[in-house]
Amino acid sequence: MNIIVTLPVDKAHREKFETLMPEAQFTYTDKKNVTQAQVAEAEIILGNLPAALLPGAKKLKWLQLNSAGAENYTKPGVLPAGVMLTNASGAYGLAISEHMLAMLLCQMKKLPLYLENQKNGTWQDEGRVCSIYGSHTLVVGMGDIGGEFAKRMHAMGSCVKGIRRSPAAAPEYLEGMYQMDALNDLLPEADIVAICLPGTAQTAGLFDAKRMEKMKRGAVLINVGRGNIVDTKALCEALKTGRLSAACLDVTDPEPLPAEHPFWQIPGAMITPHIAGGYHLQATLDRILEICARN
Repeated sequence: MNIIVTLPVDKAHREKFETLMPEAQFTYTDKKNVTQAQVAEAEIILGNLPAALLPGAKKLKWLQLNSAGAENYTKPGVLPAGVMLTNASGAYGLAISEHMLAMLLCQMKKLPLYLENQKNGTWQDEGRVCSIYGSHTLVVGMGDIGGEFAKRMHAMGSCVKGIRRSPAAAPEYLEGMYQMDALNDLLPEADIVAICLPGTAQTAGLFDAKRMEKMKRGAVLINVGRGNIVDTKALCEALKTGRLSAACLDVTDPEPLPAEHPFWQIPGAMITPHIAGGYHLQATLDRILEICARN
């Protein structure tokens, strides 16, 4: 059996994989250097590949992604018929929820303003700040990432409600669990709205100008789902007018965000270049490799 591994594995990880499947032939590479000929012979692929290579994977039985999002691989014609597709959901909650919390606290405590003052040698009081304690948080998308963020907000004294696409009981750290049809009713009471949804046809444009008008004045919007879930132009306007006090984004639309895009200069916007997940935290890679081994 031919197995391609595009993940950055060390010696211990290789030994673990090869012990689990001693009959297999492993090829360790990365997604930039893998060849069409290698893909054509692969029966198992561990890690993401350019989707354009996969229609030629005629022997493929299973593709294990290193990402939680799978939208690039579920489009018609990308995978040959009968291929099993699994993702890395469950690996990213720790890293991304902490990134969300860091961005939120930066904005609530006005740290970007103080950092700019520091660069300019300016000793200046920037005024009142906000607290997570006593706030109301709405988490839209209660998977691994949303759940981990909800736990942290609850632990810091926020009243947290969650929205998910299918019915489920509310865990003890939530004040309530709702479905998407409750979104408009819950937005006006939330001080913090965290978007943790996957990118699908149903979520594209979900937060448009009308929906942002329903949000509490001065609320903070966090998006770690997909950039196209939020209407970028409408978000710029909401920040300019003060409808929203801040936006914490690890994803944008378009992506990468062009250097000349006005959103870079919008007051209240904090942008990171889709790096909250990845392998920046070693624990994330360890979790992905454990998912691969278990599967």
